[in-house]
Amino acid sequence: MADEMEKRPPVAVLRLRFAFTEAEEDVNGHVNNIEYVRKMQEISILHIGRNGWGMDKLLAGRHTWVVREHRIEYLHSCRAGEPIALYTWVHDFQRIRSHRRYRFVRESDGAVLARAETEWVYFDLERQRPVSVPEGFLAIFPAIGEAAEAQIGTDAVGDP
Repeated sequence: MADEMEKRPPVAVLRLRFAFTEAEEDVNGHVNNIEYVRKMQEISILHIGRNGWGMDKLLAGRHTWVVREHRIEYLHSCRAGEPIALYTWVHDFQRIRSHRRYRFVRESDGAVLARAETEWVYFDLERQRPVSVPEGFLAIFPAIGEAAEAQIGTDAVGDP
């Protein structure tokens, strides 16, 4: 399995296709806001794992990523059962942190339901403090520029 991961090229933009369930709707008749955050965490973990830096590897090295800040802009409501494509990519890296962006797109009409960004901090579990992001991590997550970001989740971009 590890050999297969090393042979595959890194994925710059990951897409997760899903539909929210009725249990994820709130009293307002649309998907509860917290469910977007859950999906953001899920796809983030999938993305780093797909590129060879899964949680097992991080924890074995006594490191992890922790959230410093979430920002979400809700543009359209979503109902249970609607097919959604969630995209994520690394926007940039700084010494101890990374900004990861997300786009929730309703597949039936291409509407962007929400745009989001999380500031993740690379964290040493032994010392309980932030540390520099390893070079190996930087090499497999190229930052995506603004022009390319604008195309993510549109028909202008191929299937990541």
